[in-house]
Amino acid sequence: MARWIYVIGGLLVTVTFSFFLFYSVRAFNLTPDRPSASYKAPDYRFVLVTEEVDNDYWRLVEKGARAAAEKYNVSLQYTGPKQANLDEHIKMIEMAAASKVDGIIAQGLNQEVSPALINRVSEKGIPFLTVDTDAPESKRVAYVGTDNYYAGFLAGQALLKDTEGEVKVGIITGRFDSANQKLRVEGFKDAIKGSDRVNVVAIDESQITRIQAAEKTYEMIKDYPDVNAFYGTSALDAIGIVQVLESIGMSDRVYVIGFDVLPETLQLLKDGKLEATVEQKPYEMGYDAVELMIQVLEGEKVSTYHHTMTDVVRQKDLTQTETMTPGGMKQQ
Repeated sequence: MARWIYVIGGLLVTVTFSFFLFYSVRAFNLTPDRPSASYKAPDYRFVLVTEEVDNDYWRLVEKGARAAAEKYNVSLQYTGPKQANLDEHIKMIEMAAASKVDGIIAQGLNQEVSPALINRVSEKGIPFLTVDTDAPESKRVAYVGTDNYYAGFLAGQALLKDTEGEVKVGIITGRFDSANQKLRVEGFKDAIKGSDRVNVVAIDESQITRIQAAEKTYEMIKDYPDVNAFYGTSALDAIGIVQVLESIGMSDRVYVIGFDVLPETLQLLKDGKLEATVEQKPYEMGYDAVELMIQVLEGEKVSTYHHTMTDVVRQKDLTQTETMTPGGMKQQ
């Protein structure tokens, strides 16, 4: 009997290890299929871990990263939680580090957790580059992305410029515990604090989904019926805000400013349902992050901060025929 227990136990261990090995190869592309005659092994293997894998904004970051990876012969694995989840995000970074990739590109999502995680990865000799959201207290080699405080400040300045009279603002932010979202709120508040006619009456989080952005907007209007402006700090917030305002017949009397220039966001601007949006450069973030990581691995000195461009886009900026390039909006 004891012998059979040992045999079964050994089989279980073998199956478990085989599954882990198979998953690691599939997840992080550790070993290519049998090479063809024209196959060239990649120079480096990077993993890009995102906040939410199917989010439109993050797909643009991926697109830029893949373009650079193809140009420089880098194998790039794109991964992340299906829905924003800090624990899953951390687990995926740890798996990437365990698979001994050459570099990891990810957000510094949580300022209490991210620095220690990034430091553990760095101590294994794997360079870690933050994108979109920084973790300045960590040992990350560089940050690529928006100056989020400045972007929030621009949004506040735009609201001041575009409005008159008393303004009561409701803020829908992606996540309370996300460093970049906090900075966008902080910058906005600092921009309006010198004005005695503009006040923030409420703030809630959308978990970076349009559904929750809409739900929180509706609740905010019920609690604060005199709110006459909204600021959405993540890519889908303004879309959810406008959806609710349209459904209750308030879209023509409430000012809305959002973030990012997704095709749907641009359409809302064209239709006059959204007054302004802060344009980021997600494609450039992905592309530049891969380039910088290569420079780090090849011993080049890189600047700690690599801020991509930010601007405010209004309907009047769309009077010409615009196109969405991977890097953002382009006038023709």
